[in-house]
Amino acid sequence: MIIVLNNKSNLTREEFIEYQSELSKIKSKHNIVLCPSIIHIANFYLENIHLGSQNVSKDKNGSHTGEVSSLQLKSFDVEYCLVGHSERREEFNETNLVISKKIKGLLEEKVIPILCIGEYTKEDLDTTVKVLKKQISTTLKELTEEEKKKVIIAYEPRWAIGKGKTSQIKEIDHTLKSIKEILPNNLLLYGGGITEYNIKDLKKSSFLDGYLLGGLSLDINKFKKFLQELEK
Repeated sequence: MIIVLNNKSNLTREEFIEYQSELSKIKSKHNIVLCPSIIHIANFYLENIHLGSQNVSKDKNGSHTGEVSSLQLKSFDVEYCLVGHSERREEFNETNLVISKKIKGLLEEKVIPILCIGEYTKEDLDTTVKVLKKQISTTLKELTEEEKKKVIIAYEPRWAIGKGKTSQIKEIDHTLKSIKEILPNNLLLYGGGITEYNIKDLKKSSFLDGYLLGGLSLDINKFKKFLQELEK
């Protein structure tokens, strides 16, 4: 399983140093990926955890003030990168076309894209599946079949982020199954509202290959409890 920790815009320099120190003590049979704020990537040193980025520019190196290219990320040994997170779509008006360019650029540098998809409001299952299928088809349409297989899909309903609430496992599995029918060879993660308590039900899913953790990633004690429950 892959567990992705998305720190978002959190942790000062001093806090990140302490945070890494605690993460360095964690042992798990699962692959853990840390996506810190980009400002902390240069200070990453963990050997028990893989390095990811929260974002990347749609453009290559050049005159793009404030942006970080896929080539720059690769030069810091970044292995994974989030793209299309709902907060990027909503707050920065990122379109499927922009996200598509980011994925293409990452693959060129052999950085694994983690494509975030999800509905903004709680919908009926059929509507949710239609929304997700459109997001997938428009963001991956420029890729070859082999390239598509390299993209990790993270299903994260926008309405569940930061709320500690998720749908019933049957509803989640219905949605995940629909995604697997489109992309049977892709790894599939779930995120949004995951806690150290509801993982007990979420891990019953028949289709999940891992989890994307936001708020939970920032609390080491809660994350440890999450891992303990997951590995039971």
